[in-house]
Amino acid sequence: MPLIVHGLMLDLDEPQDRLLERLTHRLQVPGSAIRTYGLVRRSLDARRNRPLQMVYSVEVALDQPLPADQRLVQRLHRPDVQLLPTPVNNDPQPGQTPLPHRPVVVGFGPAGMYAAYRLAQWGYRPLVLERGQPVRTRHRDIMLRYYRQRDFDPESNLLFGEGGAGAYSDGKLYTRINQPLVQWILQVFYEHGADADILIDGRPHIGSDRLPNICMRIRRRIEEWGGEIRFGTRLEELLLDEQGAVRGVHTSQGPVAASQIILAVGHSARDTLRRLVQGGVRAEAKPFQMGVRIEHPQALVDHWQYGDHCLQQRLPAAEYHLVAKRVAGAAGDLFSFCMCPGGTILPSNESPGLIVTNGASRASRGTPFANSGLVITVSPDQFANDPLAGLAFQEQWEKLAYQTTSDYRVPVQRASDFLGERISDGAIEISYPLGGQWCALAPLLPPLVHQSIGRGLESLQRYMPGFAGPEGLITAPETRASAPIRLPRDTQTRESLSTPGLFPVGEGAGYAGGIISAAVDGLRSADTLINRFAPFK
Repeated sequence: MPLIVHGLMLDLDEPQDRLLERLTHRLQVPGSAIRTYGLVRRSLDARRNRPLQMVYSVEVALDQPLPADQRLVQRLHRPDVQLLPTPVNNDPQPGQTPLPHRPVVVGFGPAGMYAAYRLAQWGYRPLVLERGQPVRTRHRDIMLRYYRQRDFDPESNLLFGEGGAGAYSDGKLYTRINQPLVQWILQVFYEHGADADILIDGRPHIGSDRLPNICMRIRRRIEEWGGEIRFGTRLEELLLDEQGAVRGVHTSQGPVAASQIILAVGHSARDTLRRLVQGGVRAEAKPFQMGVRIEHPQALVDHWQYGDHCLQQRLPAAEYHLVAKRVAGAAGDLFSFCMCPGGTILPSNESPGLIVTNGASRASRGTPFANSGLVITVSPDQFANDPLAGLAFQEQWEKLAYQTTSDYRVPVQRASDFLGERISDGAIEISYPLGGQWCALAPLLPPLVHQSIGRGLESLQRYMPGFAGPEGLITAPETRASAPIRLPRDTQTRESLSTPGLFPVGEGAGYAGGIISAAVDGLRSADTLINRFAPFK
């Protein structure tokens, strides 16, 4: 049985083959005792007041029988040297109950895509209904129509279409979820064009320039296995029987019969969520995050994180993860979200006449800008726990931002002027593709959010000098960090508590917060269907 050894350190200039020397020292065995070894995880240790080092976890096979491996681990008595557990078979086991119709997946973002992939792989021939367009059409609509002509398409944009919002995100694959499905998801990404580094990097990412083609390849594989994806097909209404169970859906292209539906519409399909709730699907309000997005020169972030080492070419674009704990006068902790080193701020509205900010990075993370959300958590108590009131609250501030600039330019204010309550001036050098306009942001944010951001910026400025200085550009609003609504489901069957046959998954249903967690959620509901029903003939 192989061992895994954690925490092996190499200086930045040391060759990777020095790991063998580190292994023999850690295990207290000669080099000849190590039959083979391979990287499992790699990360950069850039903590302050310490030399920069690469940290590795390594899987090792020793040239000796299993009992000797066990005795070695017991003798070393180190938490960083472990026997790898026996692999567990996490494959679903197909059930026996016949399906009257193909399973339907609504939405083709990370949750819907991986649910459809799993179902197709196991012979269930899923039908995917996606309101947006294939990725190539979608790319043309974004780049040519929206960015150049300000002609926004509510059915083909950065949120709706093949790959969902994830297709044009940074492609961050880091998650705190600890289960085998995560590695399976990374493997699928790799098999469809992602770099092999995602399998070992501690904070893997793919890049917004590579994700669209990867999504297209995954779609083609689903089709090869008998699945079908219908683009330009928006869910309008659930069709229910007399007991309130699913019997089909009415779409913008007509009715579709279905008894099992995986609902993966994403957190920005507000019109769909409203129709579902008004049609009787049970929903509840949940906390969500709201704030701004701040951009700095990447060189400044590199200096904060790497200090005097910041000019070394081997170092990646630095990132940060910050929390300003609740301070006097603030509504709650202010924390960074979706930090994009070497990235771009993107417009992430799903409807015309709204401004919403988000962030992305290409695979190289090579732009001169770094951006991150700065958000606080808004309690559903603010809306008397009305499940639709949070959507309306977000939309109110997004409309106000658009009305302020009137042409999709994003409202911008220097961080120092945000604190000093001044209108900024001078040239605006910002990564936002539609440009920016100097504005006072205080009227464009809820008072509790504005106040908490101001207090948090003062705190972060003390920790990272210049963070709230004139080089920090604040854009607003950042409203889509999470959904304000949840569609409650049974913890065992994963079905909606109100609507048998409906499986709410992903960010739009209130159960995920990123590509990997959404994909895991979609996979688990797909496995539930596979375990219950026989493959579709």
